[in-house]
Parts: sequence; structure tokens; C-alpha cells
Amino acid sequence: MSQDEIDILKQQLAKETAARIALESQLLEMNNRFEDSKNFLQLGCESIVDAFLIMDLTGNILNMNESARKILNLKENGIGYNLMAMVNANDFEKVSFSFKQLLKEGILTNFELKITTPLQQEKIVHINANVVYENGEAIAAQGIIRDITKEKEAEEKLVESENRLATVISNLDKGILLEDENRNIIVTNSKFCEFFNIPLKPEQMVGYDCRAAAEQAKHLFKESDAFVDRIEEIIDGCEMVLGEELEMTDGRVFERDYVPVFRDGEHKGHLWTYKDFTLRRQYRENLDQERLKYRNVITKMSLGLVEVDLQDCITVANENFLRMSGYSSEELMGLDAKNLFKFDQKFMEEKRENRDQGLTDSYEIKMITKAGEERDWLVSVAPNYDSTGNMIGSIGIHLDITDVKSLEREKVNLLEALERSNNELEEYAHIVSHDLKSPLRSINALVSWIKDDNKGTLDAPTIQNLGLIETTLERMEHLISDILAYSSVGFYENEKEPVDTQEIVQDLIQILYIPEHITIYILKPLPVVFGHKTKIQQLFQNLISNAIKFIDKDKGLIYISVEELDDCYQFSIQDNGMGIEKKFHNKIFKVFHALKKSDESTGIGLSIVQKIVELHNGKIWLESKPNKGTTFLFTIKKGSNGTA
Repeated sequence: MSQDEIDILKQQLAKETAARIALESQLLEMNNRFEDSKNFLQLGCESIVDAFLIMDLTGNILNMNESARKILNLKENGIGYNLMAMVNANDFEKVSFSFKQLLKEGILTNFELKITTPLQQEKIVHINANVVYENGEAIAAQGIIRDITKEKEAEEKLVESENRLATVISNLDKGILLEDENRNIIVTNSKFCEFFNIPLKPEQMVGYDCRAAAEQAKHLFKESDAFVDRIEEIIDGCEMVLGEELEMTDGRVFERDYVPVFRDGEHKGHLWTYKDFTLRRQYRENLDQERLKYRNVITKMSLGLVEVDLQDCITVANENFLRMSGYSSEELMGLDAKNLFKFDQKFMEEKRENRDQGLTDSYEIKMITKAGEERDWLVSVAPNYDSTGNMIGSIGIHLDITDVKSLEREKVNLLEALERSNNELEEYAHIVSHDLKSPLRSINALVSWIKDDNKGTLDAPTIQNLGLIETTLERMEHLISDILAYSSVGFYENEKEPVDTQEIVQDLIQILYIPEHITIYILKPLPVVFGHKTKIQQLFQNLISNAIKFIDKDKGLIYISVEELDDCYQFSIQDNGMGIEKKFHNKIFKVFHALKKSDESTGIGLSIVQKIVELHNGKIWLESKPNKGTTFLFTIKKGSNGTA
């Protein structure tokens, strides 16, 4: 180390020594100044029961009693400990301001401070202090300290509890009103103000006279005067009242509870709660109506009601059941219900398991009446429970369906007979068609032979007459074919299947004779439907042929399209032909009705179309204007997979 550095250290040491000597002189002077009052202060500390301490004006403890030492967690007497060490950093500014106030005014009262003791315990202390003067000069401060940590915690818990209670009261679905013994409002909530259309906040209602409030609100109740009188009667009785119903003029119904409030056996107030009972009242009334309605339904429908216990013994049977079975009530009570019915043991065990699992069930059974008559009954069974939710048996509703079952059997027989009749009729139609066409073909052949054998010898009128005979024969054969087609529309051998209508229409456009001046357009891709392929092909063929036949324009147009609706497809076939007057729209679907008589038309085509559409659960109609054109529209129901 150089000499310069040694000189610098000596200078610093000299300064520190001088400062220490000056500090010791100040402390000695202060001790001398306190010497005269020391005994007095010592006597004061020891004689005060509360926590008491004396500190200098920088916060160093000069003296304290045992109570103060325990509060501050200081060892021994704690003299010389600086109290500022206990102050949290966030409170330095607060303490500094208060200390200045103490020096200025000479006194500090009700000062609260959060401190951290040397044992790292957080405490809240309450301080009352004053300045100690000597010869008019402040030399120290003394004060009484009180540990209020637990009081503050209790106070905070009380505030927290009050806040929670206020939140609960505010959010209750009931209107709350708490009055004191003089009937002034202590607490109410928003729901109470809402119920009674009070344009004030709950806190604004505090202190309000409830007698005046009742008078102002009584017009809201159906029995206004009785409402006020009843309040007075309840308060005079000073007994709890629960579930009292009040009807409002606007149709609402409230349920009111009253609880008297006592403290140390003395009546100190009234607690009222109001709950909107309107929906529950309506539900109860509706439930009563439903019960009455279903009781009447059961009575009018002649339904038999029976209750059995867990051993299937009959405990209750209504009059209809007695009438249906032929037994008296005395004969049925306690009887095993299985003895009344015909079913095997396996069936009975299955139904019992369903009941034990809490399932409802419906089934048909054979019942033997007391007179020995066998009857068909439809039974609906459900578990029966007591008020505590325990299963005690089952309830059965019985409907006599003997006549219905008899009708069903007759229906089956009729359907079988009808099917046989239809098959025979279809076969007969084919036979008649064949038998009718055979002589027509023979006549046609004879006419041809006559013409060939007498070629060149027949005059013009004869040839013309023979031509008329051939034309008539051709129309007759065509008519027989159409009648056969019409009569067989409802008969089909195959089940319904997916049918691609796009493919069908495209094939028809290739097969049918379409004059060069007519063009057919498919505006949208046609869907796959669920139906009879041959019939659907016949449907489109007849409508397209019909459109071609009645186009009278130099440039003919036919548009085929489809719209997908919720439950069906709606097809349309539009042409720009001669059109149809409105008065004929319903007539054209009738058999043998043709608007334009021709050798090619028998008046059956559209009738066949209508039958095919109805066969597929659809409907057909048209829209048309004379000389503008016609649009035939028809629907085909969709299947469960989205097809028709």
C-alpha cells in the first residue's frame, strides 16, 4: 500500500472517530436531560396496565412495560430497538405523516398500523400517543399500544359475512322485507321492489314506514282492504305464518311467509318473504284439470283399472274392471291376478322383470270372465310407487278389444278374398283382351284378303269403306289395349325398387318418335325414386307423348324438370302447344275423355297417368293457357333413405 493510500485511510478514520465522539456527546447530553425525569417515567411504565412505551424522537425505545414487550415480541426490555424496523415499506409514508402530525399537535389518537414483529408475526396495533416536553422542548413521545389484530379479523369476517348475506338476499328469487318493531324497513331486496313495482333501489327503502307502503301498494291486490287488515292481524298474533297465497289484480299469485323476530325474548321485528307462485298455481290447476280429464277419459272409454302388490295380488279394481270381468270387488280383492288371464309362465316372468326395472309395458292378453267367456284385452302396465319412492306393485289399464280383434280377423279374410278376386279379375281382363282382339284380327285379315282378291275391280267408294273398316279395327284394338293397361295399373308383381328417372327419360327420348321441329330439354338432373320401374316409365312416356301430340307451333319446345320438396319430388313437363281451357282441367283425367278426337287418342292415357301417380302416393295437376302451352305437374313421395 502506498503512502497516499495510508494517508487517506487515516483521514477517514479520523472523521469516523470525530463523528462517534460527537454522537456519544449527544447521547450523554440526552441521558443527562432525562436523568431528572427517568425515575418518574420508569414509575409510569411499571404502574400502567396497558401496553405502554416511551421512545425518542427517532423511534428508539427508551422504556416499555411487560405488556408492550409481549405485544411487540421483543426480548428483555427492548431498550434501543428502533420501532421503524417493524413498519412495512408500504406504510412508511403514512407513519411519517402521522409522526409529523404528532410533533405538530402534540397528540395522536386512534392511529392504527399494521406491523411485523421481530418474530415475523403480522399484527394490527391501535396507538394513542403524546409528546413529552421539557422546558417547552419536545424530548420524547409516549403512548399506549393495543393489539387489535383479532378484533380486526373479527370485524373483517363480520363485514365479509354481511356482504355475503347481502349478496344472497339480493339474488334470492323471493322478495325479502325485514322491519323493526316500529315497522320501519331495515332490509329489502331488488326482487321485492320488482314484485310490487316500487321505483326505488333497495337501499333507498331503508327507514321507510311499512304502514304507508302497504296503503300505497294495496291496489295491486284483488282484496285490497283485506290485504292491509291481514298484515295487522298477523303482526298482532306474533306467530309464524307459512304458505299464505295472495292474488294480484294482474293475475299473478304470491306465496307469503311471516316470521316474527325476537332478541332475548323481546319482539324486535318482522320478516316477510314473498314468492311468485303464479306458475306453480297454474301447474297445480292444470294438473287437477288433467287428472279430471283423464279420469273422465278412462270412465268414458270403459277402461278397467287394477292395482296389484309385488306378489300380483289385486288391491284395487275400479267399476269398469268389475263390469268387464264379471267379478265383484269382494271376489277380486287379494286374488292373484294371474288366475284371470291365459299366458305362459315365460311370458309372465318377462313382464314381471320389466316392472321390477321400472319400465312401462303394453301387450295383448286373453282374459277369462267369471262366466267363462274368453275375451281379448289390451293391457298397459306401469310400476306403482309410494310417497317415499319405493315400488309397491303395479297399475294396469285394461281395454276390451275383442270386437276389434274380430274385425281384424274379418279384415284379413276380406283382404285375402280381395287379393284372390283381383288376381282373377286381372287374369279375366287378359283373357277378355285376347278374346276381343282375336276376332278383330280375323276381320282385319278378311278385309285385306278381299282387297287383294278384288284388286282393280273395286270401285272407289268400296275401297274407301274398306279403309274405314281397317281404321275402325285399328282404333278398336288400340282401345282394348288401353283398357287393359288402365285396369292393370293397380296390379304389380314386383316390390318397389330404386328407379333412375334420368335414365328412363333419356331412353324415352331415344325411343319415341319426335318430329324434327320439336326439341326436348331436361333442365335439372332427375332423381332416383322408389317405385315400380315399368309404371314410372309408362307415366313419363304418356306425358311426353301427350305433349308432342298437342304441339301446334312451328318450333316445339318441351321442358322436363324437378323440384325437391320436404317429403316428395315434384316433377314438371311443360310444352308450348295449343293449351287447355280452365274448365277442362279436371275433366281430362276421366276415362274416355279426350279434348281432341283423333285416331290415335282413346281418352284413357291421362287416366292411366293419374292412377300411376296415386299408386306412388302422389298427386297430379296441370297449369295451362290456351295457345300458350301446358305444364303437367306431379309428385312422388320420398322414401326413408331420401328417395321417393
